[in-house]
Amino acid sequence: MQMLRPRTVFVGIVVALTAMMFTGCRSSKPDSGHDKDSGTTISVKRENAELTRRFGFSVTRDDNTALYGELATWLGVPYKYAGNDRRGVDCSGLVCQVYQKVYNKKLQRSSAKIYEKNCREIARKKLREGDLVFFATGKDKHRISHVGIYLKNDRFIHASSSKGVTVSSLENPYFVRTYIASGRVE
Repeated sequence: MQMLRPRTVFVGIVVALTAMMFTGCRSSKPDSGHDKDSGTTISVKRENAELTRRFGFSVTRDDNTALYGELATWLGVPYKYAGNDRRGVDCSGLVCQVYQKVYNKKLQRSSAKIYEKNCREIARKKLREGDLVFFATGKDKHRISHVGIYLKNDRFIHASSSKGVTVSSLENPYFVRTYIASGRVE
């Protein structure tokens, strides 16, 4: 058996150590913040999963996550007539606060005035995330008295006088009966 010269052994050790430094041995994925397969950040996936859990339907990267994220902070806030903060809010107060925060738009303070001054009417079948849905829930069945923000899949968020800020379906018989119009804020 032939003996290796010290210089050859030294070069071999240096090459091996250099290779180990550059390839390394990892017991887990690198913490790059990105999922290699989809290109989306892991934190966005976690946020969407949390929003999906909170809203009860799938929220994906194709959705307006800024809108959903803001609305999630309002879920469960109690109803308060003329309220406009997280201690208590009414339907138009919720819409005004969310539109100011998400879209940087100041809206009228009543549901009827929002419809009249801030929106153009759209067909219900043309609803998109962030559009508004209007209802006549008072004694006058032709006067707008309630507003909500459309999400998707016939769901909208609003401040209910009995449940506080909640997500409801446009297919709910009560909302089918009281629905007046849909509007897109200009």
